Amino acid sequence: MTRIAFSAIGETPFQKLLGYNPDVLEAWTTLGQVLETDGHLSAELKEQVRRTLAQKNGCAYCQAKGKPMLHMNDDKMTLAVGFADLFLKLKGDIPDSVFQMMQETFQVKELSELCAFITFTTASQYFGAMMNLQPDQ
Repeated sequence: MTRIAFSAIGETPFQKLLGYNPDVLEAWTTLGQVLETDGHLSAELKEQVRRTLAQKNGCAYCQAKGKPMLHMNDDKMTLAVGFADLFLKLKGDIPDSVFQMMQETFQVKELSELCAFITFTTASQYFGAMMNLQPDQ
């Protein structure tokens, strides 16, 4: 059971928790839609990153959407997932040397999008965990 009751505003359980603040809900949803679709990085790559983050960010609702693939044939995806995992382990304090290594594979605009996606997704998953959002709600 969530820590607060669902509002009448929103389409998903997550949105109904944000629905008490319609301006926040609208902006959050819009940014989420922009970040999760194909951009400089593919939606598929970002989904694997989201799944990786979900396993450690404590949101049962997010974890229920699936675990990351165990074997990835795409080097960029493998590196992005590893970067997300490192972000979690180091609490965001990623060394410059890692960013230098990432720039050998990712263009700066891709790296910027990846970091924005990771931090936004983590915030979303923390919100779900904080609210005790469960997959069956």
